Amino acid sequence: EVQLVESGGGLVKVGGSLRLACAASGFTSHDPIIAWFRQAPGKDREGLSCMSRSGTTYYADSVKGRFTISINSAKNTVYLEMNSLKPEDTAVYFCASGDVLSLHALLYLHWGQGTQVTVSS
Repeated sequence: EVQLVESGGGLVKVGGSLRLACAASGFTSHDPIIAWFRQAPGKDREGLSCMSRSGTTYYADSVKGRFTISINSAKNTVYLEMNSLKPEDTAVYFCASGDVLSLHALLYLHWGQGTQVTVSS
């Protein structure tokens, strides 16, 4: 059974940093694409970043230059380093796995439960 478990969310002040982690398990046949999304109250789920095991990455314009995705293959964990956080970054952050390198949520098959990030001004 595929499982994705996010951690690392919390409360941070404007301009601060957080590192989210997504621990992935249960993949038996291949290394999937892992992506980060977020959803704020009343808004659609937004794709933030995705990464293939070969190292190709995509970023949404809203986070480019502030967020960095990385992977520790030995730990099957994907990270999202978030810097220069803004109040509009407040949301529930999810990781997801799929087979296509994309920021479209519909292309992702498995999802974690999410972790709350709150940026206070």
